[in-house]
Amino acid sequence: MRAVTANAQHAVRIRASSDPRTRFVPLLLALCALTVLFATATPVRAAESTPATQAAYLAERLREGPVYVTDQLPREIPRSTAPDFARLAKKTGVPTYVLVLPAQSSVDGRQLLGAVHDRLGRDGLYVLVDDMAVAEATAYGVRAPADAASTVTQYELPYDAGPLLSFERFVDVVALGGEKASARAGAAREKYQGDEPAEMYIGPSDRRNQSFLTGILLTGVPLLILLVAGYAGRRRRRSGAERRVPRWVTPGAAVLTATAIALTAATVFDQTRSSAAPPPTPADLSARVERVAAGLKQDPVYADPESPRVLDARQLARLHDRIRDFRRAEGGGRVFVSLVPQTPESESAGDTMLFAAAVHAKVGEDGLYVVADPDDGTIDFYNHGLRRDTNRLAFNLPDSVTFGDSRADEADDHLLGERLDKLMTFLDETPRTDRPGSEPAPAAAPGAADENTLPPLFATDFWPGLFVGAFAALLLSGVVAGATWIVTGLRRRRSHAPEPAHLLPFTSPTEPSASYLRRTAYAELSILSGEFTDADENTRAWDCLDAAMLLLDGDLDRARSAETDAATLVAVVVLARAGRAALTGDTNDLCCGVNPLHGPAVSRHHVRVSAEGSRRRLLPVCEPCRDTAVAEPGGIPGRLLNLPGTASGAGGRPPYYDATHGPLSAVPGGIARLIDKVRETAGVH
Repeated sequence: MRAVTANAQHAVRIRASSDPRTRFVPLLLALCALTVLFATATPVRAAESTPATQAAYLAERLREGPVYVTDQLPREIPRSTAPDFARLAKKTGVPTYVLVLPAQSSVDGRQLLGAVHDRLGRDGLYVLVDDMAVAEATAYGVRAPADAASTVTQYELPYDAGPLLSFERFVDVVALGGEKASARAGAAREKYQGDEPAEMYIGPSDRRNQSFLTGILLTGVPLLILLVAGYAGRRRRRSGAERRVPRWVTPGAAVLTATAIALTAATVFDQTRSSAAPPPTPADLSARVERVAAGLKQDPVYADPESPRVLDARQLARLHDRIRDFRRAEGGGRVFVSLVPQTPESESAGDTMLFAAAVHAKVGEDGLYVVADPDDGTIDFYNHGLRRDTNRLAFNLPDSVTFGDSRADEADDHLLGERLDKLMTFLDETPRTDRPGSEPAPAAAPGAADENTLPPLFATDFWPGLFVGAFAALLLSGVVAGATWIVTGLRRRRSHAPEPAHLLPFTSPTEPSASYLRRTAYAELSILSGEFTDADENTRAWDCLDAAMLLLDGDLDRARSAETDAATLVAVVVLARAGRAALTGDTNDLCCGVNPLHGPAVSRHHVRVSAEGSRRRLLPVCEPCRDTAVAEPGGIPGRLLNLPGTASGAGGRPPYYDATHGPLSAVPGGIARLIDKVRETAGVH
């Protein structure tokens, strides 16, 4: 570039000195030189590696066809469903362009559709679909009731209806026309406001409950008929009465009842899948890995074109330079950076280790494989053959690089450019080893074809249900008088006053039993109710009491019922204690996110929440948990609240906020967020 510039300047000087009449020639030659300068100023590598903007890339995909389905959600929306979306899109009656993409927290759907429309240059109905439903829709240059159709899908369909059914309902409403669509939207809003539509699918736990109930009924009811009839017959014979019915009637009635129960259960509990997601094909599951691997073969930095750009041209050029310098340095090696979102709906189910291993196998070259998520800003790296001490990388690299800090959380790009640069600096300083590094074989992802298939009804907990049903029939027929006495006794015990407040200990077990939670929830809430005098004088205490009673459907005795789940009981304890604290003037909104039973939190801290790996989460922590997080980070998983009944896997029991989808999962957000979550769940505004 410098030689071209010097030659151009030399030519200008020669022409200017040889003929004074051509004084405009230097200016012309200078302009030519500048043209050559700018044409050659940008390296070919940077031009080829810099990804197109998100909107431009998506516009090009829509230019190839009116429907584009991402390859990043094969477990929820396989790419093989594109013909189904295209078939439905034709029913709108207007040109329709559909983008099926992962939900992106930093992207405004309406702005994205507008940018895609501007680049595509075609009028029509533009629809954005995420992994759950129709997320956004806008009409450009055509008449289509997009807003009304979106409203109908929002209010008429449950959250688990799936994106394909959501789009189908959207299309049907658009085809009605503006007036009818608006009327239907108003009717849907009026009918369903405050009343969530019933779920369309059940989960594996629901199927186990169905199987258990079927087993109980299948043995309990027929056996109860036999026992009651036999008891009645004996009493009749003792009284001297003659037999009124033949002997075969009672066994026949029991057999017919069992048959009717089995057939009815098979008809009522006829669900076969737990999700609307269709099974993906092998091509669906390999598409994204092949795309990323093909990109890394051309360029060591692959930025997902479906996501917003998180590296500007300067940061991208610097990252290329750092990777090139590291490769050329003594003892260096290859570094591959994938800027790709990792979602549970992907082929690797959000497992970055599994994703990196698959990409490494496709690329076929050893090196350090870096997986940076442009959506949540996390950075993971895996050594596949690089001769560097990756243990030092794994344990000494600051969390601010791998997980980010408060500045990164607030930035749209999560400061990934700056953090990747720090990673390369740390990699340069990592000692060289004689043996190439390697990663353990990652656990296989759940089988995508069968993960949404429910087990048969007459399996799993059906067999225990048979034994429970038989025992229940024997118990019910033999202890009626005793059961009556027990119920009477329980009613008397419920009338007793709870333990006085000054005698109630403040306990915070890590693995509380169900009976402990029932006793504590009942006692704490009873005390709060007794201490509460005037709602107008203490709004916070009233809000806590109101939310706790909503969890129990307004019945305090439900706190001692075995039917109330453990997560609900913990939420009741937390709310009751927060209400009692508010009555003393303590309105601290933060509760310990490690174990809500610990009480108020003093700060927020990134803590390790898994005994396996280095998964972290920003949680409010009490003083003991904060001290543990600073002095012994690995001790936090042992302090996490474990709900009774939660299953443990290879990584131990899941944290309480992952083990439940109820209001308790809102505890890390504070008491106010917990109260709001309870009211949202109960449909109270």
